[in-house]
Amino acid sequence: MGAAVNTEDDPDVELMLAVQRGDRSAFERLFEKHIASVIGFATRFVGTRARAEELAQDVFLQVYKNRGRYEPRARFSTWLYRMVTNACLSEVRRADYRGHKQSMDQPGEDGEDPPQVASARSSEDDVVSHEILERMRGALDELPPQQRAAVLLARIEGFSYEEVSESLSCSVSAVKSLIHRATVTLRDRLKEDCV
Repeated sequence: MGAAVNTEDDPDVELMLAVQRGDRSAFERLFEKHIASVIGFATRFVGTRARAEELAQDVFLQVYKNRGRYEPRARFSTWLYRMVTNACLSEVRRADYRGHKQSMDQPGEDGEDPPQVASARSSEDDVVSHEILERMRGALDELPPQQRAAVLLARIEGFSYEEVSESLSCSVSAVKSLIHRATVTLRDRLKEDCV
């Protein structure tokens, strides 16, 4: 989809090329650098941290397995998030996906409140902020998967439209359309919640 990227512009490309040459410490550095953001993205996408952690592990296993096929055509993160997005899209398409989703209002598997809920109890402003955040999460969850992926990649992860297009394997105009439709849907949904 594009020309090879200059590795000086993206040190992760050089690390991935080192992984191709068998450098395990380079893989560990990539893992340590990206695991938290991959888990965060996957959690926002699939709704549960436990499943997001499993997906993230699967993705990094795929990164390692596919190291020989890696070609630096874009930023490393674009290539990585193509795999992450595909894993998340596959997850939400599974028939039993809804059964695995945990509400952010419910206690976690260990019986404790999620950190956001526990910290939201500190003041009235925090409670209001938490309610807004929960409405946003609910609205995001209701978006069609492709729209959700485009919004998360562009608005949360900071990817350019071109990078989102590579990650989703679609055209830039399709990305713009996905983001526009998602933005309109989110705006309308949040207006309804405020009425």
